[in-house]
Amino acid sequence: MAGSRNGEKDARASRERLRVYTARRTVHEKSVQRRKRDNLLAILAGLVIVALATVAQFTFFTVGPGAPEPTPSATAEPSASPDPAAEGENVGDVPDPALAESRTWTGELELNSVPLAIELDGAAAPQAVAAFVQEVTDDYFVDKSCHRLTDGGFFVLQCGSLDGTGAGDPSFSFGPIENAPVDDVYAAGTIAMARAQGDAYSNGRQFFIVYDDTTIPSDAAGGYTVIGKVTSGLDQLKAEITDAGLTPVNSENDGTPVVPTTITRVTIG
Repeated sequence: MAGSRNGEKDARASRERLRVYTARRTVHEKSVQRRKRDNLLAILAGLVIVALATVAQFTFFTVGPGAPEPTPSATAEPSASPDPAAEGENVGDVPDPALAESRTWTGELELNSVPLAIELDGAAAPQAVAAFVQEVTDDYFVDKSCHRLTDGGFFVLQCGSLDGTGAGDPSFSFGPIENAPVDDVYAAGTIAMARAQGDAYSNGRQFFIVYDDTTIPSDAAGGYTVIGKVTSGLDQLKAEITDAGLTPVNSENDGTPVVPTTITRVTIG
């Protein structure tokens, strides 16, 4: 009888040890599975964030800064071999590129009376600089708004809309794309022309100022025509206008400046 009881006791102990081992193994296996799942979710989340950032960049810079289209959206897939001289034609009374005189133009652009010293390269972008110089001569820019501001990695203030909404002027557009950076990097202070997605001949009267280094991928038409740069005053522009932030319109990082911004004066010579 004693041997039988001892045998049963040993059997119960053995079963208990097996139960505890099985439970621990199950917990361990679930823990490993959970870590694998969490790691996979973290990787997927990272990929989603990267994809969203790329889409946001593409959306802004191909559907805007190019607001010459009636319904614009400063970046679809970049073209493997963008063609700055894509087919198209000028619309309206577009100035002769010779007006740019293949020289450097200097002047001052005031936004809310914040003076920005500017320098335009008539040799590198003769058509766009000729158009800009003519608009200054015609007093087009005075009292036009800077209707768009972006942040969160894309640092652009866009100005010159005919009606202040960002819609383009269908009676005036030109091309081709000139002087676009080959590496798609637009340094702080860059002044470039806005245009519509995939259309090298949709440059118009709108331009954008890059207030911090920004990469803008080329689209099927190419990059964006760089007409010149801000040579002084950028810090004041940031302190008084862009640092105040934006009111979201198209996305969290794309909207209108919190500080309403108007072109108060432009000189060039």
